Amino acid sequence: MSRLFLALPVPPEAAARLSALLPRLPGRPVALANLHLTVRFLGEIDEVASDRLTAALDEAPLGGELEVALGEMGAFPRPARASVLWLAIVKGTERLTKLNGLVEEACEEAGLEPVDRPYAPHLTISRIRPAIDVRPVIASYRFETVKWTAPELVLFQSHLGRGGAIYEPVERFPL
Repeated sequence: MSRLFLALPVPPEAAARLSALLPRLPGRPVALANLHLTVRFLGEIDEVASDRLTAALDEAPLGGELEVALGEMGAFPRPARASVLWLAIVKGTERLTKLNGLVEEACEEAGLEPVDRPYAPHLTISRIRPAIDVRPVIASYRFETVKWTAPELVLFQSHLGRGGAIYEPVERFPL
């Protein structure tokens, strides 16, 4: 069993543009190397299901490269009691949502359980434990749009440990 997810990695140039922001955030900022836009969290799946999913994604019409731009800051579940800080997708949301739908079809073809909530594309930038009020952080955030073109969808394996998660690319699917 492997803990897997499908995502668009944030390239080093775009991550470098976020590097000044991350250390100033409350909580535990996401490591630059781990920044990604999740397209579908898969959870713990076995090798057979992973192989079926890979085969389905190899055949799926994933479209071309995807242009992404980040903008405003937000929080989950809500700013007054936040456990996650994120940046909104201000360009590419429609294509990301379509890509999520195509990935969901491939997951269904591979025999995986469907996701029971709507897709909400965002870039997680910090995890906060315990939850706190981040309204002042969000109010003071002056964003500069960060853009890039995503050429591929990546299947990552997540290795959890005391020092935080390590994300290992397992398979790449050209967009």
